[in-house]
Amino acid sequence: MARSRRIRRSCTGGAVFAAVALALAGCSAAPVATTPMGAAMGGARAGSSSGVRMGAPLSCEAPTDLPGSRVTVSLVDMGMSRMMGGVARVGARMLLVARPATVHSGPVSVVVENSGWRTHELVVLPLVAGAGAGQRVPGRDGTVDESGSLGEASASCAAGHGEGIVSGAVGWVTVTLAPGHYELVCNLENHYADGMRQELLVTG
Repeated sequence: MARSRRIRRSCTGGAVFAAVALALAGCSAAPVATTPMGAAMGGARAGSSSGVRMGAPLSCEAPTDLPGSRVTVSLVDMGMSRMMGGVARVGARMLLVARPATVHSGPVSVVVENSGWRTHELVVLPLVAGAGAGQRVPGRDGTVDESGSLGEASASCAAGHGEGIVSGAVGWVTVTLAPGHYELVCNLENHYADGMRQELLVTG
């Protein structure tokens, strides 16, 4: 993650995320639930293939012929305003939803839709035995250790590393995963602590 080069996008909030904001009270202290979001948010707005209501329409799409299993990740920030800029504070409402949450081992293509107003990213990290999503401790810079990272989607409308996935854009990465437990995280400053993490189970 090129932290010093990241552009912190402004955010917007409003009633569209009110239901989720209420359901996520205290989410920064616990792993994010993986309950399907379509019902919780009253259905999907056009432009979101993963069923999470968007704050802005998608400006691009991932290729349809990506290799292996496909996991679609929606990144959402709630209670934000388009006038708010800079680094997200600790305690801001953010959400990372990956579907499906279980895939077979081998090539896995992770497609990341930024449904929020801030810039986000997606990093694939291994989980040690017995650990769960949300248990990493952010450092003083508000990010978690990326040692052992297996891949990153942080380019807008492109694959792999970049300057961050801007609002309404899509990024993607293909990684080869052995059976085990992994954590999908947004590792921009304070985003992990604010709820942007989910476990991905890879079966044999």
